[in-house]
Amino acid sequence: MYERKIPKNIDCGVAATMDIIGGKWKPCLIFNIMNGHRRPSQLQRLNPLATRKVLNQQLKELEERDVIRRVVYPELPPKVEYFLTDFGESLIPVIKVIDQWGEELLQRQLVEAR
Repeated sequence: MYERKIPKNIDCGVAATMDIIGGKWKPCLIFNIMNGHRRPSQLQRLNPLATRKVLNQQLKELEERDVIRRVVYPELPPKVEYFLTDFGESLIPVIKVIDQWGEELLQRQLVEAR
């Protein structure tokens, strides 16, 4: 596993939160999973600018931090789905507020562009 050259300095709640959900695609992945999109192919379609490698890496990191759990169904071809854990579900209000703030920002930028 990767070992950081400079240790993280987590000395406040924002830093602790960003340590878990920080990353270009992690908040989007949590948002998509919370909205019922659980298959890797669905997550890839919803985040087309992200490479499959990056999405898999960030899903793995979220799984390691107990935000999501990965379920592999014993069938051929193998079926994989991701679900929020109880800990991950505690992030839902945070993700909803981020989404709402972003939507308001987009509307504001739309108005300013006119």
